[in-house]
Amino acid sequence: MIRVENVIKRFGGLYAVNGATLEIAKGSITGLIGPNGAGKTTLFNIIAGAFPPTSGRIFLDGGDITGLKPHELFQKGLLRTFQIAHEFATLTVRENLMMVPGPQAGESLISAWFRPAEVRAEEARIRARAEEIIEFLNLGHVADELAGNLSGGQKKLLELGRTMMVDAKVVFLDEVGAGVNRTLLQTIADAILRLNRERGYTFCVIEHDMDFIAKLCDPVIVMAEGAVLTKGTVEAVLANEQVIEAYLGTGLKNKPAPDEAAAADPTPSGEATP
Repeated sequence: MIRVENVIKRFGGLYAVNGATLEIAKGSITGLIGPNGAGKTTLFNIIAGAFPPTSGRIFLDGGDITGLKPHELFQKGLLRTFQIAHEFATLTVRENLMMVPGPQAGESLISAWFRPAEVRAEEARIRARAEEIIEFLNLGHVADELAGNLSGGQKKLLELGRTMMVDAKVVFLDEVGAGVNRTLLQTIADAILRLNRERGYTFCVIEHDMDFIAKLCDPVIVMAEGAVLTKGTVEAVLANEQVIEAYLGTGLKNKPAPDEAAAADPTPSGEATP
């Protein structure tokens, strides 16, 4: 679904993304992990059209989308959410959902004046779709609440719901678990799994919560220093020596064996170190 070929993004002399190459398979939930500063969100921003790459190419479903703007990618079915939710705070949950599809007949003054029946019919279809999504995400109790009054987790659910208002091919989720309590995080995870299994959504997920990644993602891609370090199952990447070193700054091979550690530690067993 997505192919990234040797993408570089340079800000002055800083390489935020440095030769990243990866693929996201159609129908997958792919995890993208790595230490802070690895280039994950910058790569998301490049793919989603927030800014162009310095060099390299990006393909969506076989078509070159390098340098396209977010609204152009939206029309092609590539959507993203943000670590900090971007809701319309003064609109209700229902209204936030109904704002998504476009262009709508009611946005044209001519249509509003001379084709009011067409405008009403389209609005009814969009409202029905919004109600379906509200039910799917269990947001019925806040459907008429202003989006700005929602909790962090509810805002993340709303952002996910907004991607459902159009026929998305691939959705990029940037730290969907950030600031979300465990109960709502489970609801979000269940919704992502259902969208993937029942509706064929392709997802790419940036997340630091490894339990969340393990529940959802296969495969997992690891980035470090702006490039792809490795790719595999959660179990494989977490056991990878390079991944451990990227996250912790040290590898297993540098850790002393238990008997060596004991020999190096002069503190008698059971005695507290001052």
